[in-house]
Amino acid sequence: MPAPIRLRELIRTIRTARTQAEEREMIQKECAAIRSSFREEDNTYRCRNVAKLLYMHMLGYPAHFGQLECLKLIASQKFTDKRIGYLGAMLLLDERQDVHLLMTNCIKNDLNHSTQYVQGLALCTLGCMGSSEMCRDLAGEVEKLLKTSNSYLRKKAALCAVHVIRKVPELMEMFLPATKNLLNEKNHGVLHTSVVLLTEMCERSPDMLAHFRKVSLVPQLVRILKNLIMSGYSPEHDVSGISDPFLQVRILRLLRILGRNDDDSSEAMNDILAQVATNTETSKNVGNAILYETVLTIMDIKSESGLRVLAINILGRFLLNNDKNIRYVALTSLLKTVQTDHNAVQRHRSTIVDCLKDLDVSIKRRAMELSFALVNGNNVRGMMKELLYFLDSCEPEFKADCASGIFLAAEKYAPSKRWHIDTIMRVLTTAGSYVRDDAVPNLIQLITNSVEMHAYTVQRLYKAILGDYSQQPLVQVASWCIGEYGDLLVSGQCEEEEPIQVTEDEVLDILESVLISNMSASVTRGYALTAIMKLSTRFTCTVNRIKKVVSIYGSSIDVELQQRAVEYNALFKKYDHMRPALLERMPVMEKVTTNGPAEIVQTNGETETAVLETKPPPSGLQPANQANDLLDLLGGSDITPVIPTAPTSKPATAGGELLDLLGDLNLTGSPVSAPAPQIAQPPFLLDGLTTQPLFNDIAAGIPSITAYNKNGLKIDFTFERSNTNPSVTVITIQASNSTELEMTDFVFQAAVPKTFQLQLLSPSSSVIPAFNSGTITQVIKVLNPQKQQLRMRIKLTYNHKGSAMQDLAEVNNFPPQSWQ
Repeated sequence: MPAPIRLRELIRTIRTARTQAEEREMIQKECAAIRSSFREEDNTYRCRNVAKLLYMHMLGYPAHFGQLECLKLIASQKFTDKRIGYLGAMLLLDERQDVHLLMTNCIKNDLNHSTQYVQGLALCTLGCMGSSEMCRDLAGEVEKLLKTSNSYLRKKAALCAVHVIRKVPELMEMFLPATKNLLNEKNHGVLHTSVVLLTEMCERSPDMLAHFRKVSLVPQLVRILKNLIMSGYSPEHDVSGISDPFLQVRILRLLRILGRNDDDSSEAMNDILAQVATNTETSKNVGNAILYETVLTIMDIKSESGLRVLAINILGRFLLNNDKNIRYVALTSLLKTVQTDHNAVQRHRSTIVDCLKDLDVSIKRRAMELSFALVNGNNVRGMMKELLYFLDSCEPEFKADCASGIFLAAEKYAPSKRWHIDTIMRVLTTAGSYVRDDAVPNLIQLITNSVEMHAYTVQRLYKAILGDYSQQPLVQVASWCIGEYGDLLVSGQCEEEEPIQVTEDEVLDILESVLISNMSASVTRGYALTAIMKLSTRFTCTVNRIKKVVSIYGSSIDVELQQRAVEYNALFKKYDHMRPALLERMPVMEKVTTNGPAEIVQTNGETETAVLETKPPPSGLQPANQANDLLDLLGGSDITPVIPTAPTSKPATAGGELLDLLGDLNLTGSPVSAPAPQIAQPPFLLDGLTTQPLFNDIAAGIPSITAYNKNGLKIDFTFERSNTNPSVTVITIQASNSTELEMTDFVFQAAVPKTFQLQLLSPSSSVIPAFNSGTITQVIKVLNPQKQQLRMRIKLTYNHKGSAMQDLAEVNNFPPQSWQ
């Protein structure tokens, strides 16, 4: 058989292939020749054939048939054979294949070989693909080599020990004695691998971390780091004028682990961190890498305040760097530290705002998030001006998040109500189609509560939508305001700016244009029709025109719009004497949460648009008997009285799951959070339009209870009794989170025995902030006609620390005043 071609010739031949098919043909031909050589047990050219096979494997072609040949090469006495054999084993074998166990004995023999290079090959292979079984069998040999005086073997043994610890953590203590003298080594390779080994041990075992803190590991690391930054030029370790930056970075990471939550260790490293931060050259990327690790270490340990300011100033300098990656890293780091060092980060506010104009979208997003984190009562006007400019010019994918951030900041830091209203209207005008669904009800609530601004607001909104209905949320808010305060618009009572002259017919023209516009969604038409209906009590000369418009939409193909029109027609014809009272101006709404608009989560869904333009908080909903009176008013007296469940965007199947889990309670059999049946929808149309008090004054005498307190999640129940129906108990739940991370996707579900009826309203949010910095509120209404003792089973689901959490609990300790 002729001698096989050499590896170089094979590479040269393959590179001449013009097509992939031609290359594949060459590879298949050579693989056939290699297989034939393997079958003939050709020891002369085995090394050459395996080398070629490894090259083909690197090109992506199958090479598994060479695995046993690698083992034969490892068993050879020749170093050149062992070298290719071990390389082949690392590339072609892994611990999922039993073949690798056949190497254990060969590796053991080679670890005790007289030649350091053979020992090094064995250490590299074990450290690369050794399984847990191999690591257990060979850990003793690795530990011996870790104590040897040969620096070449010690650095390889240290890395191999890291792999052993990862595979078999219980063997960690075996290597502890060998670590005592590792940091006294002069060889930088040994120092580097030793720091990697110590870092792995500290990260994996709290006991090891405590041990190394006791044996004064920090002073040793400080000494090594000081020598590195103070030493002169060393060509062997120099990278861009900096001595061994790789070792410096590794030491800084280990110091970060040792100093975290430890006062003594942090105190010992403060000085050296300051020296690194001030003496490191920043003109090259190598120096920036070391400075970045230094900043992370300073921020993670219990460092002095001056040192933390120095670290933030370094990040501020990073923001001026031409390298996009460095700017992004700086913004991300500042975002993590802004809560703890707010004033220091504020000094770099202008630089951060300039990053909003960067062409890179990742930098823009980080700059936007950091800008919102920097907003406070002192700079809110200037920051909002910059952010509104950014909102106007940014890409569409930023508009939704930017608009939400502006809403939250304006809610929290608004210097005046007029400024607040102007800011939100500017957002709706600029990015109306991108705002969150809860923006409309939140602005309506703000306008309602700003009594002195009604005339100004309705005039501004009227001018904003003249001839332009493209921004649907803006049109919805304008329609609601015109319906509520149209009389102020026509009378020209605006004092804040020059009033405009508008007639009743011009106002109705605008609302009718909204109704017939092709750009108007079904939700927006619902707002417009309800606004026209309200104007029937505010305008005097156009009532007949309003009646005609309402009657026309009684035959609309939009079922929601048709239902509204039919019911409004009924008010005109049968109950005209009640119309002024039903359509009177909305009272001031009280908030049920103190955490800003982000937690007043309502949807702009089509099923909620009748009087839901008002979006009152849950405590503003009417009790059950008033809803049934309304059914009787609208000709629905034959309908079975129910407590309707508030529409929700959550899947209706959740209630079914809850019923399955709560089988030991005698339940009603209907999902708790399912939408109300169609027959129960009319009570929502004119809901919330009465000023009658809902609850007894004695409600304050009912003590609250803690229904659940586990894993940092606490749920409290407070109680109120309905003023018009004593059988209805209103329970307000407040969920708080005492852990260091927020809880997301929070869902509260409840079930009661079948002698009760339960209505679960929408929650204020689905995110519970950390450190008890905010709460979620949700209202439960329970009808208890037989005055029986109240029992409830609750189910909680949420995401925390990247894991989905779920728990069940039963609440039996309701105070007697809440149900008797």
